[in-house]
Amino acid sequence: LQLFYHNLTTLESKTAFLLWATSGKRRNEIINLTKDQLDIKNNLIIPPKNNSRTKHEWYAYFNEECTKILTEYLSTIKGKENIFSKKQVREEFEKTYTTTDIHITPKRLRDWFCQEMGELGVPDRFIDAFCGRTPKSVLARHYSDYSPERLKLIYDKAGLKVLS
Repeated sequence: LQLFYHNLTTLESKTAFLLWATSGKRRNEIINLTKDQLDIKNNLIIPPKNNSRTKHEWYAYFNEECTKILTEYLSTIKGKENIFSKKQVREEFEKTYTTTDIHITPKRLRDWFCQEMGELGVPDRFIDAFCGRTPKSVLARHYSDYSPERLKLIYDKAGLKVLS
């Protein structure tokens, strides 16, 4: 992951990479992000008001590594509704995995996030919540606290790192 990240050449692609790797969000959930969905102070991604019928978005978080580059990137864009260009990010990822022979996609970063959070001791039901998956078990649906404050505590305690 680190080799791929360091071979990305644009700030936009590096920012998208870190958001995918540290939040567990789906490809389009990051590509379609707007500035008003970001709470930089709390490292929080706020779900859009219009969730789809099949894919749910919940509150998600990103780490301090991502906060640094995200803040820098946001200072370079003006007046854009969506903060990323799907075409530019896709082309940069394709160019990078052609030159490095490392095939990283948003889906692979989401898979990595889930695996890494599990290895850091985060219970599956909370990983599912970070990724926007609806809980299936009775314990997860009825007896788990999915408040943004609780999820933030769990995320921060895991200490997820990508670049270090």
